[in-house]
Amino acid sequence: MRAFSLMLLLCLALAAGAHADEQMEEEIDHLLDAVAKSECVFIRNGKEHGAEAAKDHLSLKRRRGKRYFSSADEFIERLASSSSWTGKPYFIRCGADGEQLASEWFGRILAEFRTVP
Repeated sequence: MRAFSLMLLLCLALAAGAHADEQMEEEIDHLLDAVAKSECVFIRNGKEHGAEAAKDHLSLKRRRGKRYFSSADEFIERLASSSSWTGKPYFIRCGADGEQLASEWFGRILAEFRTVP
């Protein structure tokens, strides 16, 4: 009976971990889709890039940097906020809103996504 209980706990822990990974992937997918669908300019190392180019760049960082994050929040903090080469922060400019830190923009998009049931 004890072995059964341990196996059940192990299965539940694995299922919870899989769900957390699935949720993280869904949240990051949403962030990348949001930037691609925006009409914002992504500013990386002082150069302006279009929304689709921003998605492509961040998708590349996501694929290559999986070991650096275990949540969407960490993805924003560690990969989507600044250049890993220069350390310079990324900015986003949307319409007349002016430039804002990419970390703030992505943080707001993630918070909004999490509030939708």
